[in-house]
Amino acid sequence: MEITSGYKAVTKFLIVSPFKIRPVADLIRKKTYPEAISLLENMPHKGARLIRKTVKSAASNALNRNKKLDEDMLYVKEVRIDEGPRMKRVWFRARGRADMLLKRLCHITVVIDELGKAGE
Repeated sequence: MEITSGYKAVTKFLIVSPFKIRPVADLIRKKTYPEAISLLENMPHKGARLIRKTVKSAASNALNRNKKLDEDMLYVKEVRIDEGPRMKRVWFRARGRADMLLKRLCHITVVIDELGKAGE
């Protein structure tokens, strides 16, 4: 799936399962930037903290590229949580057995765009 136009920020190789972050990401899609940040700041999840950093980075990219923009003119156009590689660790068990422990990683992609722009 191709990323649509807008201002983008990507955070890669975060050591948290994408299944834990996706419900948090679903809450901020299509919200205005100030509303998304206030939602993420008041959530206790680790994923909320990680997504908030990426959203702030995308907003700063937008504000640095286009000096006419203000924070109130931005909205979260797209949030993607992709699965990254898995780190495999050995988990020793009783009677000399071993299990595989999979530490899942994820990539967060956030696209922020201007409110009122065509194609919204």
